[in-house]
Amino acid sequence: MALKVLSALDSARTQYYHFKAIIVAGMGLFTDAYDLFCIPPIMKLLGRIYYKDRENHEVSPVVTSVMVGTALLGTVIGQLVFGYLGDRIGRRRVYGLALTLMVLSSIGCGLSLSTSRTFVLLSLVFFRFVLGVGIGGDYPLSATIISEFANRKTRGSFIAAVFSMQGFGILVSSTVTMIVCAIFNRASNYPPPEHTPESADLAWRLILMIGAVPAGLTYYWRMMMPETARYTALVERNVIQAAKDMQKVLGVTLSQIEEEETLPNPPSYSLFSKEFLRRHGRDLFSCAANWFLVDIVFYSSNLFQSKVYDNYLPKHKVNAFEEAFQYAKIQAIIAACSTIPGYFATVYFIDRIGRVKIQIMGFFFMALALFAIGIPYDKYWGSNTNAGFMVLYGLTFFFSNFGPNTTTFIVPAELFPARFRSTCHGISGAFGKIGAIIGSVGFLWASHNKKENGYTEGIGMTASLVILGVICVLGMIVTYFFTRETKGRSLEENENEDETTGVCILRCFRNPCIFPQASNNQVGHA
Repeated sequence: MALKVLSALDSARTQYYHFKAIIVAGMGLFTDAYDLFCIPPIMKLLGRIYYKDRENHEVSPVVTSVMVGTALLGTVIGQLVFGYLGDRIGRRRVYGLALTLMVLSSIGCGLSLSTSRTFVLLSLVFFRFVLGVGIGGDYPLSATIISEFANRKTRGSFIAAVFSMQGFGILVSSTVTMIVCAIFNRASNYPPPEHTPESADLAWRLILMIGAVPAGLTYYWRMMMPETARYTALVERNVIQAAKDMQKVLGVTLSQIEEEETLPNPPSYSLFSKEFLRRHGRDLFSCAANWFLVDIVFYSSNLFQSKVYDNYLPKHKVNAFEEAFQYAKIQAIIAACSTIPGYFATVYFIDRIGRVKIQIMGFFFMALALFAIGIPYDKYWGSNTNAGFMVLYGLTFFFSNFGPNTTTFIVPAELFPARFRSTCHGISGAFGKIGAIIGSVGFLWASHNKKENGYTEGIGMTASLVILGVICVLGMIVTYFFTRETKGRSLEENENEDETTGVCILRCFRNPCIFPQASNNQVGHA
């Protein structure tokens, strides 16, 4: 029988603290998106300031790749390290540390006190790596904390709402960039295109440092959050303290949970033991593989950027501030029209139609959009970037967020036992960010079919887009055969699946529908 303190959590009504926790937990995802999407316009400013000797004043593609890759590598390390620490010493104890790293490194990105190109770029790479570690640490902790505070009926919506803060991070990043560039442009008396004023060196630093403000404002509330009741009760095995913490934040009275049953003995198996792999190996494979696949596609969106921006930017030459402003404006439009609606759709539907169906649907429509762009690319889209192209481009963002980009963040926070939950989420996310490196760096180089602008010859745009579409189809297959539905079930039901759910991969193929179609009544208890 489930502990009363956990049953009370699952049945607790939605209240103010839940929404406060969503905002506090979501600030890490907000900072992640802010940092990622302020970089394209900032790279334009850096090119105008430090690469005046290059054609079109563009940053070397090698430098751009290193800048993106090191931040994502830091995220991989952060997810693994903080995921482990979240299970080892507690979610709350390391939650503030991840936020501190994000705030300080965001400020550090803008405080390189030299105007030397080499020094500035090296310091940016270093601080973006540290920022990546902090952002990576925030992923498993935020997902785990909000999943352990939420009730069973709205848990998916709460975790999706935390993840949707990425959409607002994109929008705010673009808005801040536009405001800063407009102010500096006016203050510099609208300099001519061939002249980049010294104030541009301050503008990009300011944009980066402003990203630390929203995260810093939530530091106090993070420190005031109690440890999650599930961690306290199931890992630290202190049910009384868990009850007291619940009483403080969720309005649950001690009388509701004062007659506690005897704590069950915890399972004796360790992480990656044969017993763990038998019980949870399939789930870990599913979470890691799907996150890896979707991030290859999601982070490859920069393949389209030059095509989209070149078509919609002014044809005449503009100064550095105006160029960065236009890049940010297009990002804001895409975020408002496709990215944020995708997040909102997931928040609304996730607890109505389930994780598995949304994930398969998202992969399916992403594949259709990529095939529609990729197959006729050389013959049609390459010279005709019209409204149809923009619709397909927007659909890839909409269905990635109303689909696997969000669900792969949710499911790992629901499937694993409390003492492994943060670690397994971190492992899954780390595989995702490895996929992100492949998508954002590997496919960026592979998409060129000839040597140009510092890029080597690759397989070309058509082949790259078709491969990305195939990756989406592979994601559908992995989801269908290996991903279990978690809608409407408590975390304890998800982790205490009957031993038949720990069967080997070969058996999964013999009866592929057993997990996606399993109803709540078919769930057994260990």
